[in-house]
Amino acid sequence: MKILIVGGTSGIGWALAQHYLQAGHQLAVCGRDVQRVDQALARQYAQLTMYQLDIADTAALAAAVNEFGAGGLDMLIVSAGFYFNTRHHKLDEATTLRMLKTNVSGLNAAFELAAEKMIAQGYGHLVGISSVAGLLKDYPGASVYSACKRTVLSLCDTYRIALSPFAVKVTAIVPGYVDTAKLRELNDGDASHKPFIMPEEKAVALIATAIQQAVPVSVFPWQMRWMIRLLNFLPAQLLKLRR
Repeated sequence: MKILIVGGTSGIGWALAQHYLQAGHQLAVCGRDVQRVDQALARQYAQLTMYQLDIADTAALAAAVNEFGAGGLDMLIVSAGFYFNTRHHKLDEATTLRMLKTNVSGLNAAFELAAEKMIAQGYGHLVGISSVAGLLKDYPGASVYSACKRTVLSLCDTYRIALSPFAVKVTAIVPGYVDTAKLRELNDGDASHKPFIMPEEKAVALIATAIQQAVPVSVFPWQMRWMIRLLNFLPAQLLKLRR
């Protein structure tokens, strides 16, 4: 398969890239800094292409999709995301716009570009990485990040309905806490206190299985799914205090 991963130079994106590279697929990763990839490791894979770009740069994104997707594109995975801790820092205009451009409009642009190719070729698979934060209902004081991830789920649902007549599949991946380097960085080097945190390798295996089975929405771990459901039963003011 030919697989393009946007946001594939670190975290879950790069872990998925290695999974598919080891299986022998032709793969391209896009990221704002391709030097984050272990270059010695990258050189082991002759079938790997890397594009340095920001998902918010639609022109650069289009160029990458058109170049790598020439002759066909089997799968697009959008793993790019931007998180900002609004509990400890106040959102300013620039950060808010960056969050929206990365998490919402960037994903939509990537889906739109890939969908055009996939409709023309008559097959394909779009995959969006959301978060269990997107399952939390809206309430006063809810984070912009949660709202963005809800929108990712909505976009995946919309594209799934719109593209189903053209044999293009769409999967939304909705993970809880995954023990990535980024999560550890956000938690002073240790994220073990996060509820139901999952090793990166197990998360990749679950994601790859959900993609292979073309599951519309994959939420994991199951404990986090039920905890979110419980939180959504709480009154809005209690949710606001929980933050």
